[in-house]
Amino acid sequence: MRTLDRYIFRQLILPIGGAVAALTAIALLSQSLTQFDLVVERGQSAWVFIKITLLSMPQLAGLIFPIALFVGTLVALTRMQGEHEFTAAYASGMSLMRIAYPILRIGIYLTLISLMVNLFIQPLTNRAMRQELFDVKNDLLSSLVKEGDFATSPTGLTIYVQRIDQNGLLRQLFIRTDEAGGRDRTFAAREGRIVKVDGSSVLVMRNGSNQQLTEKGVIEHQTWDQASFDITSYFASDDYLQFKEGDRYMHELLFPVAYAYEKSIQGKYVAEANARLANPLYNLAFVLLAIVSVLGGRFSRNGYAQRIGVAAVVALTIRIFGVVVETASASAWVLNLLQYIVPMIPIFVCLHLIRKHDGTTGRVHQAIRRDRNALQPL
Repeated sequence: MRTLDRYIFRQLILPIGGAVAALTAIALLSQSLTQFDLVVERGQSAWVFIKITLLSMPQLAGLIFPIALFVGTLVALTRMQGEHEFTAAYASGMSLMRIAYPILRIGIYLTLISLMVNLFIQPLTNRAMRQELFDVKNDLLSSLVKEGDFATSPTGLTIYVQRIDQNGLLRQLFIRTDEAGGRDRTFAAREGRIVKVDGSSVLVMRNGSNQQLTEKGVIEHQTWDQASFDITSYFASDDYLQFKEGDRYMHELLFPVAYAYEKSIQGKYVAEANARLANPLYNLAFVLLAIVSVLGGRFSRNGYAQRIGVAAVVALTIRIFGVVVETASASAWVLNLLQYIVPMIPIFVCLHLIRKHDGTTGRVHQAIRRDRNALQPL
């Protein structure tokens, strides 16, 4: 890059990076609020809560990057225009397109990053998040065990826990199993914990006792310091992990397995695949809108609030319309073409306005040079 290109590039990196960081923090806060029930209602640890929140972030990159580009570019260009830095560039004979080149380079970089996120990182993190949510949903501790309540599973296991610590330790627990032939078993322990052993859920209890009716009708009582009880069979579930369209890779969206369920929602798969390819174009659209709103018109000492306001409304309108088109494309395949047209329209319009601006500026410079040549003999 030339010296001026490097200078403009450096001036934009900090505002755009700050906008990305601020919007990411807001997105993290909103996502954390939606997942807060994992801690409150499901009794999960803070690490599970943080992990699921972070795994949901790549899906929001398509919304964060264009807005950050728009806001960061506006902040940097408004400051540089107010300090007459672009006026000096115009006076040296540079065109608006030449000045916009390093700005567009940043937009192209974020467009490529957004595309890579959509194609590879988003399905990877979404699958991991879906697996975590599935594990939380089928977690024995959170699905059945409630503090101070007797809970009975469909298989006949009754469990009572007086208190559940934040680390998953069960305090003062009572268990009764419904066995065949009336040979029920009861367990009482001071504390216990559910652990995974070779894919099975085992309840490890300490300082307790158990009672069981023998074949002779005699109650057998035992006390122990530690005992384990395999409870996997009492919590058998027919639920299975199913990935949604946002969790699938591109080849799975375009060439799904020929199941009846896959065929019934193939329109959603096609719409999702086209959305992942089309959404990165909003980065270029938004950065061009920011360039045109500040540099696409005449210099104004009163600022560019009106032009920036119009550009912001246009950006918001095309993004909302893009979401509507993406949703409608699931039921009408022909609308998938609109997913590309919606961001391409502002791109072509802004490029046309920049060329028009350069043409007008070029004619003015030519007139000034003719006047200078005419005055030289005098």
